[in-house]
Amino acid sequence: MISHFELYLTFENIYLWTNYGILPFWFMLIFIPNHRVTEIFLNSIIIPLILASAYIYTIYKTMLLDISIIEIFKIYLNLDGLYTVFATESFLLIFWLHFISLNIFIGSWLTRDAIKYNISRSVTFLPLVLVYFSGPVGLFLYWLIRIFYAKKIRFHD
Repeated sequence: MISHFELYLTFENIYLWTNYGILPFWFMLIFIPNHRVTEIFLNSIIIPLILASAYIYTIYKTMLLDISIIEIFKIYLNLDGLYTVFATESFLLIFWLHFISLNIFIGSWLTRDAIKYNISRSVTFLPLVLVYFSGPVGLFLYWLIRIFYAKKIRFHD
């Protein structure tokens, strides 16, 4: 017997809830990075646990659909393999959850690092927005800014 909750947890609903649900945390990173609430949510395991739960549930539902997880390895063969994997709704959602999880992690690290080096919110605004939309581009821009503020280049931290 399928519960009402399970009927509600469609791939589309998971996608919508994670997209809308992550936005308040991005606003906290951008506008109130030093606030205690931001520290509680974004410097703890809370957000990763929520996103990991959605990720694991989506993988579970994918396995119930008799779609082989091994199919995911087609992404390493060529671009057509990547296209084929992303054409499957469940795998597309898995990769999207992966993407937003990494981006919120990068955004959280960026904010903590900016506080450490006394970089103002107005300076980190653009890198954070870019991290939200295209993780590596925002991270690269922040790294360039950080070199200026920290007055040194470090490849590990």
